[in-house]
Amino acid sequence: MTGERGDSQKPHVPEVRLRLGVELEQIAEQLKSLARAQDQMSALYEAVLSRDVDLSIMLRLIVATAMDLVGARYGALGVLDEQGKHLALFVPAGLSDQELADLADVELPHGLGLLGHLIAHPEPLRVDDISAHPDSVGFPPGHPPMRTLLGAAINIRGTTYGDLYVSERRDGKPFDAHDEALIIALAAAAGLAIDDARLYEQFRLDAEQFQRLLLPRLPDLRPFDAAAVYRPAATPGHVGGDWYDALLAPDRACAAVIGDVAGHDLQAAAAMAQIRNMLRALLYDRRTPPSAVLIQLDRILHAITDNPVTTACLARIEPGERGGWMLRWSTAGHPPPLLLTPDGRTDYLHADPDLPLGVDAAEPRHDHTRPVPPGATVVLFTDGLFEHPDHSVEAGLDRLAALAATHAALPLQDFVQALADHHPSDAHDDMAILALRTPSA
Repeated sequence: MTGERGDSQKPHVPEVRLRLGVELEQIAEQLKSLARAQDQMSALYEAVLSRDVDLSIMLRLIVATAMDLVGARYGALGVLDEQGKHLALFVPAGLSDQELADLADVELPHGLGLLGHLIAHPEPLRVDDISAHPDSVGFPPGHPPMRTLLGAAINIRGTTYGDLYVSERRDGKPFDAHDEALIIALAAAAGLAIDDARLYEQFRLDAEQFQRLLLPRLPDLRPFDAAAVYRPAATPGHVGGDWYDALLAPDRACAAVIGDVAGHDLQAAAAMAQIRNMLRALLYDRRTPPSAVLIQLDRILHAITDNPVTTACLARIEPGERGGWMLRWSTAGHPPPLLLTPDGRTDYLHADPDLPLGVDAAEPRHDHTRPVPPGATVVLFTDGLFEHPDHSVEAGLDRLAALAATHAALPLQDFVQALADHHPSDAHDDMAILALRTPSA
Protein backbone atom coordinates (compact mmCIF):
# COMPACT_ATOMS: atom_id res chain seq x y z
CA MET A 1 0.00 0.00 0.00
CA THR A 2 2.86 2.30 0.75
CA GLY A 3 4.19 1.61 -2.70
CA GLU A 4 0.80 2.22 -4.21
CA ARG A 5 0.39 5.51 -2.38
CA GLY A 6 3.86 6.52 -3.51
CA ASP A 7 3.08 5.58 -7.09
CA SER A 8 -0.18 7.51 -7.00
CA GLN A 9 1.69 10.66 -5.88
CA LYS A 10 4.14 10.50 -8.80
CA PRO A 11 3.21 12.71 -11.77
CA HIS A 12 2.37 10.99 -14.99
CA VAL A 13 5.01 11.00 -17.72
CA PRO A 14 3.03 13.34 -20.04
CA GLU A 15 2.75 15.92 -17.23
CA VAL A 16 6.51 15.75 -16.60
CA ARG A 17 7.22 16.23 -20.28
CA LEU A 18 4.81 19.16 -20.46
CA ARG A 19 6.33 20.86 -17.44
CA LEU A 20 9.84 20.25 -18.76
CA GLY A 21 8.88 21.66 -22.13
CA VAL A 22 7.54 24.83 -20.53
CA GLU A 23 10.69 25.26 -18.46
CA LEU A 24 12.89 24.69 -21.49
CA GLU A 25 10.91 27.31 -23.42
CA GLN A 26 11.38 29.76 -20.55
CA ILE A 27 15.11 29.04 -20.46
CA ALA A 28 15.33 29.49 -24.23
CA GLU A 29 13.46 32.77 -24.00
CA GLN A 30 15.80 33.95 -21.24
CA LEU A 31 18.82 32.99 -23.34
CA LYS A 32 17.41 34.96 -26.27
CA SER A 33 16.82 37.90 -23.96
CA LEU A 34 20.38 37.71 -22.65
CA ALA A 35 21.80 37.49 -26.19
CA ARG A 36 19.72 40.48 -27.25
CA ALA A 37 20.82 42.39 -24.17
CA GLN A 38 24.45 41.56 -24.92
CA ASP A 39 24.09 42.78 -28.51
CA GLN A 40 22.40 46.00 -27.43
CA MET A 41 24.96 46.63 -24.70
CA SER A 42 27.85 46.05 -27.11
CA ALA A 43 26.37 48.45 -29.67
CA LEU A 44 25.71 50.97 -26.93
CA TYR A 45 29.25 50.88 -25.58
CA GLU A 46 30.65 51.26 -29.11
CA ALA A 47 28.46 54.32 -29.64
CA VAL A 48 29.56 55.79 -26.31
CA LEU A 49 33.24 55.35 -27.12
CA SER A 50 32.98 56.58 -30.72
CA ARG A 51 31.85 60.15 -29.86
CA ASP A 52 29.86 60.12 -33.09
CA VAL A 53 26.56 60.74 -31.26
CA ASP A 54 25.52 63.88 -29.40
CA LEU A 55 25.39 63.40 -25.61
CA SER A 56 21.66 64.14 -25.28
CA ILE A 57 20.87 61.62 -28.03
CA MET A 58 23.17 59.09 -26.38
CA LEU A 59 21.41 59.48 -23.01
CA ARG A 60 18.00 59.02 -24.63
CA LEU A 61 19.32 55.87 -26.28
CA ILE A 62 20.51 54.57 -22.91
CA VAL A 63 17.10 55.17 -21.31
CA ALA A 64 15.30 53.52 -24.23
CA THR A 65 17.67 50.53 -24.06
CA ALA A 66 17.09 50.20 -20.32
CA MET A 67 13.32 50.19 -20.76
CA ASP A 68 13.52 47.66 -23.56
CA LEU A 69 15.82 45.22 -21.79
CA VAL A 70 13.83 45.07 -18.55
CA GLY A 71 10.42 45.53 -20.15
CA ALA A 72 9.65 48.76 -18.30
CA ARG A 73 6.88 51.17 -19.20
CA TYR A 74 8.74 54.28 -18.02
CA GLY A 75 12.34 55.35 -17.69
CA ALA A 76 14.41 58.45 -17.01
CA LEU A 77 17.94 59.67 -16.55
CA GLY A 78 18.99 62.68 -14.51
CA VAL A 79 22.36 64.43 -14.86
CA LEU A 80 23.69 66.62 -12.07
CA ASP A 81 25.31 70.00 -12.65
CA GLU A 82 29.05 70.56 -12.28
CA GLN A 83 28.64 71.17 -8.56
CA GLY A 84 26.71 67.92 -8.12
CA LYS A 85 23.82 69.61 -6.31
CA HIS A 86 20.98 70.02 -8.79
CA LEU A 87 19.75 68.28 -11.93
CA ALA A 88 21.08 70.06 -15.01
CA LEU A 89 19.53 67.62 -17.48
CA PHE A 90 16.55 65.28 -17.17
CA VAL A 91 15.75 62.76 -19.90
CA PRO A 92 12.34 61.05 -19.46
CA ALA A 93 10.96 58.33 -21.74
CA GLY A 94 7.77 56.33 -22.07
CA LEU A 95 5.34 59.17 -21.46
CA SER A 96 2.41 59.50 -23.84
CA ASP A 97 1.62 62.76 -25.59
CA GLN A 98 -1.19 63.38 -23.12
CA GLU A 99 1.07 62.67 -20.14
CA LEU A 100 3.69 65.03 -21.54
CA ALA A 101 1.03 67.71 -22.00
CA ASP A 102 -0.17 67.22 -18.42
CA LEU A 103 3.39 67.78 -17.16
CA ALA A 104 4.20 70.68 -19.49
CA ASP A 105 4.08 73.29 -16.70
CA VAL A 106 5.78 71.12 -14.07
CA GLU A 107 9.38 71.94 -13.19
CA LEU A 108 12.14 69.40 -13.64
CA PRO A 109 12.74 67.12 -10.65
CA HIS A 110 14.92 68.76 -8.02
CA GLY A 111 16.75 65.56 -7.08
CA LEU A 112 14.57 64.91 -4.03
CA GLY A 113 12.69 61.80 -2.98
CA LEU A 114 13.92 58.50 -4.33
CA LEU A 115 16.02 60.29 -6.94
CA GLY A 116 17.79 62.15 -4.18
CA HIS A 117 18.14 58.89 -2.27
CA LEU A 118 19.96 57.35 -5.25
CA ILE A 119 22.34 60.29 -5.38
CA ALA A 120 22.98 60.39 -1.64
CA HIS A 121 23.25 56.60 -1.39
CA PRO A 122 24.79 55.44 -4.70
CA GLU A 123 23.72 51.83 -4.43
CA PRO A 124 21.17 50.09 -6.66
CA LEU A 125 17.62 50.60 -5.45
CA ARG A 126 14.70 48.20 -6.02
CA VAL A 127 11.32 49.31 -4.70
CA ASP A 128 8.10 47.30 -4.99
CA ASP A 129 5.92 50.07 -3.56
CA ILE A 130 7.16 53.62 -4.08
CA SER A 131 4.60 55.18 -1.75
CA ALA A 132 5.72 52.95 1.13
CA HIS A 133 9.39 53.92 0.90
CA PRO A 134 10.43 56.32 3.71
CA ASP A 135 12.17 58.70 1.26
CA SER A 136 9.23 58.96 -1.13
CA VAL A 137 7.81 62.47 -1.57
CA GLY A 138 5.03 61.63 -3.99
CA PHE A 139 4.46 62.84 -7.54
CA PRO A 140 3.46 66.23 -8.98
CA PRO A 141 -0.06 66.75 -10.38
CA GLY A 142 -0.51 65.12 -13.77
CA HIS A 143 2.27 62.59 -13.22
CA PRO A 144 1.29 59.04 -14.26
CA PRO A 145 0.88 56.60 -11.37
CA MET A 146 3.96 54.50 -10.63
CA ARG A 147 4.32 51.76 -8.06
CA THR A 148 7.60 49.98 -8.73
CA LEU A 149 11.03 51.47 -9.33
CA LEU A 150 14.50 50.22 -10.14
CA GLY A 151 17.38 52.69 -10.17
CA ALA A 152 21.14 52.96 -10.10
CA ALA A 153 23.45 55.91 -9.52
CA ILE A 154 25.72 56.99 -12.37
CA ASN A 155 29.23 56.97 -10.95
CA ILE A 156 32.67 57.45 -12.48
CA ARG A 157 35.85 57.39 -10.38
CA GLY A 158 33.92 57.93 -7.17
CA THR A 159 31.94 60.90 -8.51
CA THR A 160 28.16 60.72 -8.85
CA TYR A 161 26.93 62.27 -12.09
CA GLY A 162 23.24 61.45 -11.71
CA ASP A 163 20.98 58.43 -11.80
CA LEU A 164 19.19 56.10 -14.18
CA TYR A 165 15.89 54.49 -13.26
CA VAL A 166 12.96 52.60 -14.73
CA SER A 167 9.45 52.05 -13.44
CA GLU A 168 6.54 49.66 -13.98
CA ARG A 169 7.35 46.41 -15.71
CA ARG A 170 4.85 45.78 -18.48
CA ASP A 171 4.09 42.28 -17.20
CA GLY A 172 3.11 43.71 -13.80
CA LYS A 173 5.84 41.85 -11.92
CA PRO A 174 8.37 43.53 -9.62
CA PHE A 175 11.90 44.10 -10.90
CA ASP A 176 14.32 41.27 -10.16
CA ALA A 177 18.07 40.76 -9.78
CA HIS A 178 18.51 40.21 -13.52
CA ASP A 179 16.89 43.60 -14.22
CA GLU A 180 19.11 45.20 -11.61
CA ALA A 181 22.28 43.89 -13.24
CA LEU A 182 21.22 45.36 -16.58
CA ILE A 183 20.40 48.77 -15.10
CA ILE A 184 23.76 48.87 -13.29
CA ALA A 185 25.56 48.15 -16.57
CA LEU A 186 23.58 50.82 -18.41
CA ALA A 187 24.26 53.35 -15.66
CA ALA A 188 27.96 52.63 -16.17
CA ALA A 189 27.55 53.30 -19.90
CA ALA A 190 25.81 56.59 -19.10
CA GLY A 191 28.67 57.51 -16.79
CA LEU A 192 31.19 56.88 -19.55
CA ALA A 193 29.22 59.02 -21.99
CA ILE A 194 28.79 61.94 -19.56
CA ASP A 195 32.38 61.83 -18.31
CA ASP A 196 33.76 61.60 -21.84
CA ALA A 197 31.59 64.51 -23.03
CA ARG A 198 32.72 66.72 -20.15
CA LEU A 199 36.38 65.86 -20.60
CA TYR A 200 36.07 66.45 -24.34
CA GLU A 201 34.40 69.82 -23.78
CA GLN A 202 37.10 70.83 -21.31
CA PHE A 203 39.78 69.82 -23.81
CA ARG A 204 38.06 71.87 -26.51
CA LEU A 205 37.86 74.93 -24.27
CA ASP A 206 41.50 74.56 -23.21
CA ALA A 207 42.65 74.12 -26.81
CA GLU A 208 40.61 77.12 -27.96
CA GLN A 209 42.02 79.24 -25.14
CA PHE A 210 45.53 78.06 -26.04
CA GLN A 211 45.03 79.12 -29.64
CA ARG A 212 43.59 82.50 -28.66
CA LEU A 213 46.61 83.12 -26.45
CA LEU A 214 48.87 82.48 -29.42
CA LEU A 215 47.14 85.13 -31.51
CA PRO A 216 48.42 88.69 -31.05
CA ARG A 217 46.62 91.63 -29.58
CA LEU A 218 46.79 94.18 -32.38
CA PRO A 219 49.15 97.07 -31.55
CA ASP A 220 48.44 100.74 -32.04
CA LEU A 221 48.60 101.15 -35.82
CA ARG A 222 47.68 104.81 -36.09
CA PRO A 223 47.13 106.53 -38.44
CA PHE A 224 45.58 103.29 -39.70
CA ASP A 225 42.52 101.73 -38.12
CA ALA A 226 42.64 97.95 -37.60
CA ALA A 227 40.41 95.21 -36.24
CA ALA A 228 40.57 91.42 -36.14
CA VAL A 229 38.42 88.52 -35.02
CA TYR A 230 38.98 84.79 -34.65
CA ARG A 231 36.24 82.16 -34.42
CA PRO A 232 36.87 78.46 -33.79
CA ALA A 233 35.09 75.84 -35.86
CA ALA A 234 31.72 74.56 -34.73
CA THR A 235 33.13 71.02 -34.72
CA PRO A 236 33.83 69.96 -31.11
CA GLY A 237 37.52 69.62 -30.32
CA HIS A 238 38.52 71.32 -33.55
CA VAL A 239 41.70 73.40 -33.18
CA GLY A 240 42.96 75.16 -36.25
CA GLY A 241 46.00 77.01 -37.52
CA ASP A 242 44.38 80.26 -38.65
CA TRP A 243 46.38 83.34 -37.65
CA TYR A 244 46.88 87.03 -38.34
CA ASP A 245 49.26 89.80 -37.42
CA ALA A 246 49.86 93.47 -38.18
CA LEU A 247 52.50 96.06 -37.30
CA LEU A 248 53.84 99.45 -38.32
CA ALA A 249 57.12 99.26 -40.21
CA PRO A 250 59.88 101.86 -39.74
CA ASP A 251 59.14 103.34 -43.20
CA ARG A 252 55.55 104.35 -42.19
CA ALA A 253 54.03 101.36 -43.98
CA CYS A 254 51.49 99.13 -42.29
CA ALA A 255 52.30 95.44 -42.74
CA ALA A 256 49.57 92.85 -42.32
CA VAL A 257 49.42 89.10 -42.80
CA ILE A 258 46.84 86.37 -42.53
CA GLY A 259 47.53 82.65 -42.85
CA ASP A 260 46.23 79.15 -42.40
CA VAL A 261 48.41 76.23 -41.33
CA ALA A 262 47.22 72.85 -42.62
CA GLY A 263 45.74 70.65 -39.91
CA HIS A 264 43.20 70.91 -37.10
CA ASP A 265 45.11 69.99 -33.97
CA LEU A 266 47.48 71.41 -31.39
CA GLN A 267 50.42 70.78 -33.70
CA ALA A 268 48.87 73.12 -36.28
CA ALA A 269 48.30 75.76 -33.61
CA ALA A 270 51.89 75.47 -32.38
CA ALA A 271 53.24 75.68 -35.96
CA MET A 272 51.09 78.76 -36.50
CA ALA A 273 52.72 80.50 -33.53
CA GLN A 274 56.22 79.62 -34.74
CA ILE A 275 55.58 80.88 -38.28
CA ARG A 276 53.92 84.07 -37.04
CA ASN A 277 56.86 84.93 -34.80
CA MET A 278 59.39 84.31 -37.59
CA LEU A 279 57.41 86.46 -39.99
CA ARG A 280 57.03 89.28 -37.48
CA ALA A 281 60.82 89.52 -37.14
CA LEU A 282 61.29 89.51 -40.92
CA LEU A 283 58.62 92.17 -41.44
CA TYR A 284 60.12 94.59 -39.00
CA ASP A 285 63.75 94.04 -39.94
CA ARG A 286 63.48 94.17 -43.74
CA ARG A 287 62.13 97.02 -45.84
CA THR A 288 61.53 94.65 -48.72
CA PRO A 289 58.49 93.76 -50.87
CA PRO A 290 56.09 91.14 -49.48
CA SER A 291 57.26 88.55 -52.02
CA ALA A 292 60.87 88.82 -50.79
CA VAL A 293 59.73 88.40 -47.17
CA LEU A 294 57.73 85.27 -48.04
CA ILE A 295 60.69 83.85 -49.98
CA GLN A 296 62.96 84.29 -46.97
CA LEU A 297 60.35 82.83 -44.62
CA ASP A 298 59.85 79.80 -46.88
CA ARG A 299 63.61 79.14 -47.00
CA ILE A 300 63.85 79.33 -43.21
CA LEU A 301 60.90 76.96 -42.77
CA HIS A 302 62.46 74.44 -45.14
CA ALA A 303 65.86 74.68 -43.47
CA ILE A 304 65.07 74.49 -39.76
CA THR A 305 61.52 73.19 -39.28
CA ASP A 306 59.20 70.44 -40.42
CA ASN A 307 56.11 72.63 -40.23
CA PRO A 308 53.10 71.68 -42.39
CA VAL A 309 51.98 73.43 -45.56
CA THR A 310 50.76 76.97 -44.90
CA THR A 311 48.82 79.45 -47.01
CA ALA A 312 49.32 83.15 -46.38
CA CYS A 313 48.65 86.59 -47.77
CA LEU A 314 51.17 89.28 -46.84
CA ALA A 315 50.34 92.92 -47.56
CA ARG A 316 51.91 96.35 -47.07
CA ILE A 317 49.97 99.60 -47.25
CA GLU A 318 52.55 102.24 -48.14
CA PRO A 319 52.31 105.99 -48.68
CA GLY A 320 51.72 106.72 -52.36
CA GLU A 321 53.99 108.87 -54.48
CA ARG A 322 51.27 111.45 -55.17
CA GLY A 323 49.29 111.15 -51.98
CA GLY A 324 46.88 108.40 -51.12
CA TRP A 325 48.12 104.90 -50.47
CA MET A 326 49.53 101.94 -52.35
CA LEU A 327 48.66 98.36 -51.45
CA ARG A 328 51.40 95.87 -52.24
CA TRP A 329 50.74 92.17 -51.56
CA SER A 330 51.94 88.66 -52.26
CA THR A 331 49.81 85.54 -51.98
CA ALA A 332 51.04 82.06 -51.03
CA GLY A 333 48.06 79.97 -52.11
CA HIS A 334 45.63 82.09 -50.06
CA PRO A 335 42.25 83.69 -50.88
CA PRO A 336 42.54 87.21 -52.33
CA PRO A 337 42.15 90.39 -50.28
CA LEU A 338 38.84 92.22 -50.44
CA LEU A 339 38.92 95.99 -51.03
CA LEU A 340 36.01 98.20 -49.96
CA THR A 341 36.16 101.76 -51.28
CA PRO A 342 34.55 104.69 -49.46
CA ASP A 343 31.75 104.87 -52.05
CA GLY A 344 30.60 101.34 -51.14
CA ARG A 345 32.13 99.32 -53.99
CA THR A 346 33.73 95.93 -53.29
CA ASP A 347 36.52 94.39 -55.30
CA TYR A 348 38.48 91.18 -54.82
CA LEU A 349 42.14 91.71 -55.65
CA HIS A 350 42.55 88.58 -57.72
CA ALA A 351 46.04 87.60 -58.82
CA ASP A 352 47.67 84.33 -59.74
CA PRO A 353 48.57 82.87 -56.33
CA ASP A 354 52.04 81.48 -55.75
CA LEU A 355 52.64 78.14 -54.03
CA PRO A 356 51.82 77.82 -50.32
CA LEU A 357 54.71 77.93 -47.89
CA GLY A 358 56.34 74.59 -47.26
CA VAL A 359 55.91 73.20 -50.78
CA ASP A 360 58.90 74.33 -52.86
CA ALA A 361 61.17 77.11 -51.60
CA ALA A 362 62.87 77.39 -55.01
CA GLU A 363 59.74 78.59 -56.81
CA PRO A 364 59.55 82.35 -57.47
CA ARG A 365 57.06 84.63 -55.74
CA HIS A 366 55.44 87.76 -57.09
CA ASP A 367 54.19 91.11 -55.87
CA HIS A 368 50.97 92.82 -56.90
CA THR A 369 50.04 96.48 -56.44
CA ARG A 370 46.85 98.50 -56.29
CA PRO A 371 46.23 102.18 -55.42
CA VAL A 372 44.02 102.52 -52.35
CA PRO A 373 42.08 105.73 -51.68
CA PRO A 374 41.81 107.33 -48.23
CA GLY A 375 39.08 105.78 -46.09
CA ALA A 376 39.22 102.44 -47.92
CA THR A 377 39.12 99.10 -46.11
CA VAL A 378 41.30 96.09 -46.94
CA VAL A 379 39.99 92.79 -45.59
CA LEU A 380 42.20 89.71 -45.23
CA PHE A 381 40.49 86.44 -44.25
CA THR A 382 40.82 82.66 -44.21
CA ASP A 383 38.72 80.21 -46.21
CA GLY A 384 36.67 79.15 -43.18
CA LEU A 385 34.78 82.42 -43.61
CA PHE A 386 33.17 81.56 -46.95
CA GLU A 387 33.55 77.86 -47.86
CA HIS A 388 30.37 75.79 -47.91
CA PRO A 389 29.87 72.30 -49.39
CA ASP A 390 26.55 73.31 -50.96
CA HIS A 391 27.90 76.06 -53.21
CA SER A 392 31.03 76.93 -55.14
CA VAL A 393 33.98 78.98 -53.93
CA GLU A 394 32.94 81.79 -56.28
CA ALA A 395 29.43 81.83 -54.84
CA GLY A 396 30.82 81.93 -51.32
CA LEU A 397 33.08 84.87 -52.17
CA ASP A 398 30.18 86.70 -53.82
CA ARG A 399 28.06 86.28 -50.70
CA LEU A 400 30.92 87.48 -48.52
CA ALA A 401 31.38 90.61 -50.70
CA ALA A 402 27.67 91.40 -50.45
CA LEU A 403 27.81 90.95 -46.68
CA ALA A 404 30.82 93.26 -46.46
CA ALA A 405 29.07 95.92 -48.51
CA THR A 406 26.03 95.75 -46.25
CA HIS A 407 28.07 96.42 -43.10
CA ALA A 408 30.82 98.64 -44.59
CA ALA A 409 29.66 101.78 -42.72
CA LEU A 410 30.11 100.18 -39.28
CA PRO A 411 33.08 100.94 -37.04
CA LEU A 412 35.83 98.55 -38.02
CA GLN A 413 35.57 96.22 -34.99
CA ASP A 414 31.80 95.97 -35.43
CA PHE A 415 32.38 95.36 -39.13
CA VAL A 416 34.61 92.29 -38.63
CA GLN A 417 32.25 91.00 -35.93
CA ALA A 418 29.36 91.26 -38.38
CA LEU A 419 31.31 89.28 -40.99
CA ALA A 420 32.03 86.57 -38.41
CA ASP A 421 28.44 86.49 -37.14
CA HIS A 422 26.76 86.29 -40.56
CA HIS A 423 29.39 84.41 -42.56
CA PRO A 424 28.22 82.38 -45.58
CA SER A 425 30.26 79.27 -44.67
CA ASP A 426 29.08 76.07 -42.95
CA ALA A 427 31.36 76.77 -39.93
CA HIS A 428 33.23 73.47 -40.43
CA ASP A 429 36.55 75.30 -40.19
CA ASP A 430 37.90 78.03 -37.96
CA MET A 431 37.99 81.52 -39.38
CA ALA A 432 40.15 84.61 -38.96
CA ILE A 433 39.51 88.12 -40.27
CA LEU A 434 41.88 91.09 -40.29
CA ALA A 435 40.68 94.46 -41.60
CA LEU A 436 42.75 97.63 -42.16
CA ARG A 437 41.25 101.05 -42.95
CA THR A 438 43.42 103.77 -44.48
CA PRO A 439 43.33 107.27 -42.97
CA SER A 440 40.54 109.36 -44.41
CA ALA A 441 42.82 112.36 -44.86
